[in-house]
Amino acid sequence: MCTGIVETAEVSGSGKGPEGWFKLEQVNVSYDHPVDAAFEHALNIDFVNPKEGPGARVAVELNPNSARKLVEAILTALARGEK
Repeated sequence: MCTGIVETAEVSGSGKGPEGWFKLEQVNVSYDHPVDAAFEHALNIDFVNPKEGPGARVAVELNPNSARKLVEAILTALARGEK
């Protein structure tokens, strides 16, 4: 099922785009048709800084299985690192 709904959250960090490193302020996440990946649907993640324009963006398109593996890897890394 394709929702087209975008979940948005404030984030704090850094991303590297074509112009170099920039401050991250927001992440947009959706389950929809990808732009580039060869999947019918993908989890689309865009880390952005709207104040810096379209060049301040890091985009990722993952198939559902890869997205779940990413979530597991993030949670495992946080659990290990926060001990």
